[in-house]
Amino acid sequence: MNFDLNKSVEILSRTPVLLEALLGGLSEEWIYNNEGEMTWSPFDVVGHLIHGDRTDWIPRMEIILSGGPDRKFEPFDRFAQFEASKGKNIRQLLDEFQSLRSNNLRILKSKNLDTRDLAKTGIHPEFGEVRLDQLLATWTTHDLSHIAQIARVMARQYTREVGPWIQYLPILNR
Repeated sequence: MNFDLNKSVEILSRTPVLLEALLGGLSEEWIYNNEGEMTWSPFDVVGHLIHGDRTDWIPRMEIILSGGPDRKFEPFDRFAQFEASKGKNIRQLLDEFQSLRSNNLRILKSKNLDTRDLAKTGIHPEFGEVRLDQLLATWTTHDLSHIAQIARVMARQYTREVGPWIQYLPILNR
């Protein structure tokens, strides 16, 4: 499928709703357990999504659209959520994410982006020149990737408990 901003907004607008339905009101074991050392829990993933919405997608879009001579992006701290989420609970994170995402989508829609805008570029610290449509496609795919990650982490809490059915549950052994 070719990039389509409206199709991306379909996903981006549903992510907070989906996470609320999936995680809101669950037991702590579902929220805070992970897959082992150096892996993320659903709580960590929501914190990461918040950090991305606060510091990555819209700020980078603004850099691209500014037309200024310095189109370099700030490096993204993929682990900032660990400090930023301290002392918070999942309810606070879900509410914060919903608010940030709603505001970011309002900003995105207010730009009335056209094909010329989507072809504009910025400078990623690792990849070099990237287009706005690539950034927005990545934002969408990033959401979907972390939704799948949350589902996998949660499913793997019952890896032993499913017994012989494990052979029919690829989420537990891939």
